[in-house]
Amino acid sequence: MESVAGQDVRGALPQGLDVAIRDTAQEIAALLRQGADMARPVPGSQWSVGQAAAHLALANELMADIAAGRERSYGDGTPQSLAAANAQSLAEFGERRAEPLAAMIVAQADACLTALTERGAPEPVVTPLGPMDLDVLGSYLLTHMLGHGYDLARALGRAHMIDRVRVGLTLPFMITAMPRVTDIARTAHLRASYTIRLWGGGQFGVAVADGAVSVGPPPKRPDCTILIEPVTFLLMALGRCGQASALARGRILVRGRKPWLAPRFPALFTAP
Repeated sequence: MESVAGQDVRGALPQGLDVAIRDTAQEIAALLRQGADMARPVPGSQWSVGQAAAHLALANELMADIAAGRERSYGDGTPQSLAAANAQSLAEFGERRAEPLAAMIVAQADACLTALTERGAPEPVVTPLGPMDLDVLGSYLLTHMLGHGYDLARALGRAHMIDRVRVGLTLPFMITAMPRVTDIARTAHLRASYTIRLWGGGQFGVAVADGAVSVGPPPKRPDCTILIEPVTFLLMALGRCGQASALARGRILVRGRKPWLAPRFPALFTAP
């Protein structure tokens, strides 16, 4: 991976990532500890608040184990296999109470950070979405917590914890994961180059050629440039926000030689 927003994202954890992970875990825990109704359904999901919180606790534990070098199998990276692994793990883990889950979410996020810091930057580790350097695994942990933290906040009628700075820290993971979650049926027979620019900083290029997707520095002459508000970018990437509503609210601007390619972009990927 090259650079994101002018900074090298290899090696040590990007500046601020540890704070963002700890703060996000603590804010999710606070949501649960404020009298959360654990049986309340999560909008747009088949899960309840208790199930979503249990999944987060288990996922943080999984990330901590991976960061520490312990082998863990969890699907094969496809959305179907990850959904099956999620269902199996929830069936085997019966805790749905707020306080134990809040404590586990925080403790396992801290354990993952400790492992990431102690191991430094050796060879990549194997994750549910393929091999990743440890700095990318940390970004994966933050991204996953932000997505489900957003779901919990919506379900409980509280403010979510996604902001521009935290979105910037998800980019190492997003850039690594995008080629791995490509919808081959939609990228087949398409040749296009995109530049994605987040308002306030952060950009990358995406090239599509006959089914294959590569992500790297922005091309010199992209076919289409998409300028997008950072929180909207993350919510769309995680399948929590539709393109039409974002366009209607002025959160997406498009320019370039082939602006008609912009509406096709989100559908090129399947959120895991």
